[in-house]
Amino acid sequence: MAFELPALPYDYEALQPYMSKETLEYHHDKHHKAYVDNGNKLAAEAGMEGKSLEDIIKESFGKNPGLFNNAAQHYNHVHFWKWMRKGGGGNKLPGKLQKAFDSDLGGYDKFKADFAAAGATQFGSGWAWVAVKDGKLHVGKTPNGENPLVHGAKPILGVDVWEHSYYIDYRNARPKYLEAFIDNLINWDYVLECYEKATA
Repeated sequence: MAFELPALPYDYEALQPYMSKETLEYHHDKHHKAYVDNGNKLAAEAGMEGKSLEDIIKESFGKNPGLFNNAAQHYNHVHFWKWMRKGGGGNKLPGKLQKAFDSDLGGYDKFKADFAAAGATQFGSGWAWVAVKDGKLHVGKTPNGENPLVHGAKPILGVDVWEHSYYIDYRNARPKYLEAFIDNLINWDYVLECYEKATA
């Protein structure tokens, strides 16, 4: 299955002022496109072009770093664009999700603090996550393009803390970017959709 660059689910101005048109143009059109192009080339070279994206990620982890990094980053970004929306964020979660956050993560405020801390303390490039493992939600972080799939978990929310995702808008103030993401951008409906699939 060839990797394809998905169109953004909103226009380039939709997430302003929290994420600028310029950031989305660079991040989606240049960075994500490079993961798609490189991933397709490396998957073909590895004889894996017929496999699903999740299988490629799991099979290349620890064995083929070039393919793994591009495939995992493609997967991460396909979801990242959908994890944001205009007028998103805040503490009004769908009921089923709120219940899970209360029981597994200690409620919204604790989730917010733990998720922001995971993103802020990820040294260098990486991601902060909420993922389902063994039926329960966990907050975590991974370096570079790594994601929870390779640790037996299914991500339901992730935030990109590579500098290209925030430097144009926030310079080196990663905590400000994380606060803006949580308070104003998270698409809770898509998080719920991911949660329902992960726990089905």
